[in-house]
Amino acid sequence: MINIKEDEKLNKLNHSCAHLLAQAVKHLYPEAKFWVGPVIEEGFYYDIDLGDKVIVEEDLPKIEKEMKKCAKDAKNIIRKEISKEEALKEFKDDPYKVDLISRMDENETTISTYSQGDFTDLCRGPHVENTKVLKNFKLLKVSGAYWKGDANNKMLQRIYGVCFETPEDLEAHIKELEEAKERDHRKIGKDLGIFLIDDLVGKGLPMYLPNGFIMWNLLENYIRDKEIKRGYKHVQTPPLGNVDLYRTSGHLEHYKDAMFPIMEVEGEEFVLRPMNCPHHMVIYGNDIHSYRELPIRIAEIARDCRYETSGSLKGVERVRTFCQNDCHIFCTPEQIEDEFKGVVDLILEVYKEMGIKDYRFELSLRDPEDKVKYYDDDEMWNNAENKLREVLNDLKIDYVEKIGEAAFYGPKLDVQVKPAVGNEYTLSTCQLDFCLPMRFDLKYVDADGEKKTPVVIHRAILGSIDRFIAFYLEETKGVLPLWLAPVQMKVLPVNSEYQGEYAKEVTEWLKDNGIRAELDDRNEKLGYRLREVQTSKIPYTIILGDNEKDNKEISFRLYGEKETTTMSQKDFLKHVKKKIETKSLK
Repeated sequence: MINIKEDEKLNKLNHSCAHLLAQAVKHLYPEAKFWVGPVIEEGFYYDIDLGDKVIVEEDLPKIEKEMKKCAKDAKNIIRKEISKEEALKEFKDDPYKVDLISRMDENETTISTYSQGDFTDLCRGPHVENTKVLKNFKLLKVSGAYWKGDANNKMLQRIYGVCFETPEDLEAHIKELEEAKERDHRKIGKDLGIFLIDDLVGKGLPMYLPNGFIMWNLLENYIRDKEIKRGYKHVQTPPLGNVDLYRTSGHLEHYKDAMFPIMEVEGEEFVLRPMNCPHHMVIYGNDIHSYRELPIRIAEIARDCRYETSGSLKGVERVRTFCQNDCHIFCTPEQIEDEFKGVVDLILEVYKEMGIKDYRFELSLRDPEDKVKYYDDDEMWNNAENKLREVLNDLKIDYVEKIGEAAFYGPKLDVQVKPAVGNEYTLSTCQLDFCLPMRFDLKYVDADGEKKTPVVIHRAILGSIDRFIAFYLEETKGVLPLWLAPVQMKVLPVNSEYQGEYAKEVTEWLKDNGIRAELDDRNEKLGYRLREVQTSKIPYTIILGDNEKDNKEISFRLYGEKETTTMSQKDFLKHVKKKIETKSLK
């Protein structure tokens, strides 16, 4: 989906359309006061105070009609630069504009207005020249938004819209939005009973329902089994730590804005952990290690907490508490290349098995001019960054370099995925770190009996399991592969009175063989129950009539198909077991 904010033409078009929206609202609701109306990636919005009046979705066509009327007047859009004093006088009746103007420094900021017919708005611009080009727009939704994003302030009404150059582009975009809505993991998660977020518990604090917890456990076991086969040792550490732990690691200095406030208990200060590396450093440092033991791979599926503003929260994709599929590999400098290759190999293996194809690699480097954000050791950084380049080049992996995107302690390789909905984000990461081992004074004894500092590779394959669930629900539209589906099969007798006992027998037989099966023997028509199974996106629907009962057979339909296949119980079990064991994506 196109990023309207970054497209110069569409940015200008949507900026102008936001003013057209405000003009129409002012015509329909003369008492309206306006806060801001910026362009965003998906189009534009305007925050409006209508006093006691409330705009609902059903009002949007009426506002669109007035917008079209205003655009048809073909008024020139005229820019005017004014002084701060003039601006305060012109907008004296709108407290929101007065607040904006009052905080401006006219020596640093050019104050300008844009007028179109009977409407003038405070704005930096730029805008189109005439309202007549604003033809192909659509108001999308209305919601509430606190003034300045502060929950202590008044709730304003936010109207979203989008504008394009041609009706064809608008129509294509609306179709994309509809597709995105169907793929939104928040909708799918609700429909399939995967997770719940309730303000009473707290924003950004997801709760996984029975179906979601099954999916969670399957993913956790899947990645843990792979790690165990590759020599990872799993641990469990507490979800908080003494503040001194994070002072030692440097997180308190470099990462404080993303951390929750410090808590004091009996004179000791604690903080909810934002990541697991400090705990794992302490575990390594608890013993004396020989070079023969290295690499040591300490892994954990660990819950972390990070402060995210309420406006940035999104389902389980962006939350305030999440579980990382985390690991820290302690190795010698000579082992970096093999260990880094092993991590990349594991990422590619998982992506292939999960059917993830649309991704790319980014090498995130420090900004050498920034001595505040990054640990200040030029030799360390140059060594670490060159090591990663060597490995990536040896692996013949295409990547782009990103200056200023490294962690504060070292460079990293990020795997950027392009989800079915929204903009790309990081799913997997692998980071090289010479810094934390020094800060924790970690050592190993080399072949000459000398103490040396190990290198640490931080890596996460699934990233956070929460984000991975969000990503995968949107990729699959909730149609999960058989091995990962919370309910794998629904058993439906054609008539409960005649085939009910056989249906119960089949359901229990499936469960005894490790299949997640459920029985639906309600006194409802078969067609009704079949439609419900489709809505629930369950992979297999087992339909049992008299023939199946008499011959001890299984008849089934796959999700989305109408064709029915009949097999013996033995052949059916062999068929589904193979699909589960091979993690078939079909």
